[in-house]
Amino acid sequence: MAQAWKCSGLRWVAGCPVLVWDGGRRTALTWGKRVAFGVAEGGGRTCVGARGHPCPVRTAVPGRSTGARCEECARLDRAHSVAADTIADDPRPYRVYLAWFGPGMVKVGITAEERGSARLLEQGAVCFSWLGTGPLMAARRTEELLRAALGVPDRIPYAEKRAVRARLPESTGERAAEITELHGRAVALGGWPESLTPAPCRPVDHVDVFGLGGLPAAVGAVSELVAGGAVGGRLVAAAGPDLHLETGAGSVVVLDTRLMTGWELVAVGGEEVTVPVRRFSAPSGVQSGLF
Repeated sequence: MAQAWKCSGLRWVAGCPVLVWDGGRRTALTWGKRVAFGVAEGGGRTCVGARGHPCPVRTAVPGRSTGARCEECARLDRAHSVAADTIADDPRPYRVYLAWFGPGMVKVGITAEERGSARLLEQGAVCFSWLGTGPLMAARRTEELLRAALGVPDRIPYAEKRAVRARLPESTGERAAEITELHGRAVALGGWPESLTPAPCRPVDHVDVFGLGGLPAAVGAVSELVAGGAVGGRLVAAAGPDLHLETGAGSVVVLDTRLMTGWELVAVGGEEVTVPVRRFSAPSGVQSGLF
C-alpha cells in the first residue's frame, strides 16, 4: 500500500509557496513543478484539531470546509485568535494595511509587525501598502475607522479574488492606483488613535511573486476532495492558499490547499482532476470534460 501523508497546508516561506506535511516534511513549489496527489480509497476527512493539538475524537468534517475543524476545535482555535478579535492584551506592535486584489477590491486589515508581509502573501494580496503601526487596540480602532468612514471592508471572498487574477491591469502603477488614492483619503481622516504612527504610501506588488503575469484564465476551482479522487497538474501560479494548476488537457484549475487538510493523501502519476470542480461562469476556452 502506498504511503499516506497528511497535509498541514500551504505556507509562504521567504516569498515562496511551500506545502507543509504532518511530521515536518516540506515541499517547495516552483513554477512548472508537477503537483499530483490522490485521496486514499475508503478514507474520510477528519478534524485537524486546534492550537497544535489533535482532535481528541477525530471528528469527521465536510469536504468543502476550508477550516477542516469540528465545532469544538474551531471554538478553541477562535478563542486564541487576533483575527477573531478574542485577544485584546497582545503587547506586540501591529500594522494596519490596505490590500488590493483586483479592480474594486480593496480591504483593510491588521497584522503583527514581526510577521512582515507574510499575512499579505497568505491572503493573496496582489498589491498592498502599510497604513500605520501601533498597539493592537489602536490598530483595531484604525481598522474600524476606515470601515465606518470610508466603507472599506475587512474581508474579500476568495471566489472574487480568483475570478480576476487572469485579468489584472498590466502595469504596477495601475495596480497600485486604488490603494494610493484610498491611502490619501485615510490619512486625511480625523479620529486616528494618537498611539498609531502613520506610514507613507509605498505600494508593494506581488504579481511576479505569485506568477500572475500572463496567467491563463482558470476554468474552475476544486470544490472538495473525495475518497479515491485525484488532483494533478503543472503549477503555473500560486496566490494565498491557491494553486493554479495546468492539467494534461491544457485547462487551468484552481486548488485551494486548505481543502487538502484532514485527508490521507498518496502520490499518483498523471495530470488530471477527478474530484468535483466548480465551473467558473467564464468565457471561452472552457473544456467541459473536467466536470
